Amino acid sequence: MRFPVSLVRGLLVRRYKRFLADVILDSGDAITAHCANPGSMAGVAAPGSEVWLSKSPNPARKLAYTWELIRVGTNLVGINSMHPNAIVAEALTAGAISEITGYARLRREVKYGKNSRIDILLEDDERPPCYVEIKSVHLARRPPVAEFPDAKTVRGAKHLEELAQVVKAGGRAVMVYVVQRTDCDRFALASDIDPNYAKAYASAREHGVEAVVYACRVTPDEIVVDRALSFT
Repeated sequence: MRFPVSLVRGLLVRRYKRFLADVILDSGDAITAHCANPGSMAGVAAPGSEVWLSKSPNPARKLAYTWELIRVGTNLVGINSMHPNAIVAEALTAGAISEITGYARLRREVKYGKNSRIDILLEDDERPPCYVEIKSVHLARRPPVAEFPDAKTVRGAKHLEELAQVVKAGGRAVMVYVVQRTDCDRFALASDIDPNYAKAYASAREHGVEAVVYACRVTPDEIVVDRALSFT
């Protein structure tokens, strides 16, 4: 996924009210940016950090800037949790996720389950449909181990339960964890942060839900699937 506009750099002053971030741009301008991430953002919101923002061409937007990246050590981390669906859709189209290939059609945001939408539905006349649920990962309390979730997620547990029902009904269901950082080579569930999610994950796996983890290459120009990570 290439950013549609050139990103601008600045220093993070603070992230607050979940969806707001104050930033001093390299130009010296002080702005408030939209933070498209509802999680705790532990370890990826330190004041004084280098950040990269996109600017919307829409003059009617209340907040012109959106926070996209932060530098943690020597590595850039993608914090925008709205991007992984597009990242995975591009990767699937390019055949870059080896575990999920060969489907003729790809649809996004398809209704299923109990008032839910699956991130990606893959269909083919020769096989059962494949339901792909995508989660954005940026937590790494003990690099090089990436972790999910960074906060309790009732919605995430619900998705796992619904994926298990997909498999029970004869379909295929795959969880894809997208690690938007370059300094990790393993993945683990943060069961201490949300034991209920870890329990739902274990149950879903027992019912046949698959899970894969892919790390991304992250630059101010693009975020793209780079390599598979192992579970710990």
